[in-house]
Amino acid sequence: MQRYFIPESNWDHDTVTIDGDDAHHIIRVMRMKVEDKIICNPPKSKGAVCKIIQIATNYVMAKVEEWIENDSELPVSITIAQGLPKADKMDLVLQKGTELGASAFIPFIAERSVVKWDTKKEEKKLIRYAKIVKEASEQSHRNHLPEIKPAMNLKQLLEESATYDVLLIAYEEEAKTANYQSFASVVREFKRGEKIMICIGPEGGFSPHEVDTLKEHNFIPVRLGPRILRTETAALYALASISYHLEELEG
Repeated sequence: MQRYFIPESNWDHDTVTIDGDDAHHIIRVMRMKVEDKIICNPPKSKGAVCKIIQIATNYVMAKVEEWIENDSELPVSITIAQGLPKADKMDLVLQKGTELGASAFIPFIAERSVVKWDTKKEEKKLIRYAKIVKEASEQSHRNHLPEIKPAMNLKQLLEESATYDVLLIAYEEEAKTANYQSFASVVREFKRGEKIMICIGPEGGFSPHEVDTLKEHNFIPVRLGPRILRTETAALYALASISYHLEELEG
């Protein structure tokens, strides 16, 4: 059953109005009819099975038949602070990271980021990012839409990190040491409901200054396996590992 995330403003008790791209998808792409059923989700709530009761030129109205009780969210809230990568790698992190359960994403303007963040184009870029996350959330039947936070430099990231319970830095040099901190050992200590930030460097990795500063602010360097991962792979490795440990092994 097709799932759509609908803004809170489009809900009126047990009736929901679907417009914009979602209405176009229902009418023109899926070619649905009155009495067909879809799943509608407020952005931060459980979904509902809804029956279409009206189809107009540019909107669809549906009525809630039953609320869905299953929860597809990770038992912890994971924010990925992704060092800005080249080309369309950020799109991949957003799409696959959403499918794997991330709660939020922060584009991190790292010292070694080749890509320069253009503040004049920020709004347009964040809108595109939000669309990627929405489509991935619908495809993977998430209950919540991950949040796309504004791009942050190191100082801003440290300020943001003050609200988190656990702070991690995926540091490739940690994979080379004998007394490394394994990711698995850290994940085993996660507690349900905790807010966790995982900071991942760009293609060139973190600078020594960034690593030292993050450590000074309680970020724990961890090893993501014995191999050096590409920047767009690291977040996906971390999220998949967390899902396996907290949802499969302990499920």
